Amino acid sequence: MGTVMVMMGLLVILVSLCSALLRWNQMRYTKNGLPPGTMGWPIFGETTEFLKQGPNFMRNQRLRYGSFFKSHLLGCPTLISMDSEVNRYILKNESKGLVPGYPQSMLDILGTCNMAAVHGSSHRLMRGSLLSLISSTMMRDHILPKVDHFMRSYLGQWNELEDIDIQDKTKHMAFLSSLTQIAENLRKPFVEEFKTAFFKLVVGTLSVPIDLPGTNYRCGIQARKNIDRLLRELMQERRDSGETFTDMLGYLMKKEDNRYLLTDEEIRDQVVTILYSGYETVSTTSMMALKYLHDHPKALQELRTEHLAIRERKRPNEPLGLEDVKSMKFTRAVIFETSRLATIVNGVLRKTTRDLEINGYLIPKGWRIYVYTREINYDANLYEDPLIFNPWRWMVSWSHKTHALCLAVEQGFVLVRN
Repeated sequence: MGTVMVMMGLLVILVSLCSALLRWNQMRYTKNGLPPGTMGWPIFGETTEFLKQGPNFMRNQRLRYGSFFKSHLLGCPTLISMDSEVNRYILKNESKGLVPGYPQSMLDILGTCNMAAVHGSSHRLMRGSLLSLISSTMMRDHILPKVDHFMRSYLGQWNELEDIDIQDKTKHMAFLSSLTQIAENLRKPFVEEFKTAFFKLVVGTLSVPIDLPGTNYRCGIQARKNIDRLLRELMQERRDSGETFTDMLGYLMKKEDNRYLLTDEEIRDQVVTILYSGYETVSTTSMMALKYLHDHPKALQELRTEHLAIRERKRPNEPLGLEDVKSMKFTRAVIFETSRLATIVNGVLRKTTRDLEINGYLIPKGWRIYVYTREINYDANLYEDPLIFNPWRWMVSWSHKTHALCLAVEQGFVLVRN
């Protein structure tokens, strides 16, 4: 009986303590001028619910507090905007008290020189360097031929497999394809070690920044150190060889005729940025496109017809050219529709550099603003039957879809500019 009473007492104390912590954390952020919302636990906030529930978390919070509410995500007090007019205002008024504001864990792991962490002249330098790597000339002469060669080789290996885990294979495909663009002819042990570290890095960027043994954040930090070591060794090896390399790392390290000279640290951060920015989007889009095409045989047949027509115009094993890619209208429509329906990019983050009034509320300096744009992809005013996979919607009436495309670029893919 005494043991039961002790257990009951401990339970009451624990519940009271948890309740007090939740109330204390809520009161910390209860200021005049802030929108409604909940802040969750100290330090952790509502990160667990946000990551586990995803869009459902956002919808539930909007039902309770409206389209503009506060929360605490990934270690930062955050305002979530699901209002299209407010989102448009925020994205059109960048630099006026707002800068890219990605989570601290992401900034720590991706590096202090990545484009999301720098501003002004440093941002222009890193951005110019990146854009020079994906110019039309680079696309035609280097990127596309390498992608073509890699995909033929990678997909050819699937013939030997009885079962194919599409989620796993598309993740590896996205990573290896990007790494091939960064540096060619890498030794297999290097690739395997780099891949293991990179996958840990990705998990670490979406974690609460608590530097304790065993946490995803600590694993991510250690993974980034391992990647830096591998890149230092590779860069030194190339300098010692005296050879000229025509991959992305070769262009970043080039000293002659290079408008965007970077330090070794900036080069390493640029390499990680390139790998990271394309990994999740490419792998998820590829996986979902395969699913949608499997579920819609008519669309799959249309896609096959387009590609077989291109193949008939070319010699056996002749690689795809830039004009071939430009002619893939239905393929492009499938990509647009997959991106819309799967909504790979849910929004972008901004950080206030001073106290800022938005939507009638006073947002304190240092807060994040999550411009949440997912719901626009399911707006019945923009898309007929928005929950239906229909690539043909992008093949007709292009003029009246211009507004939707511009809005998607403005609200969903503004990461490219940052």
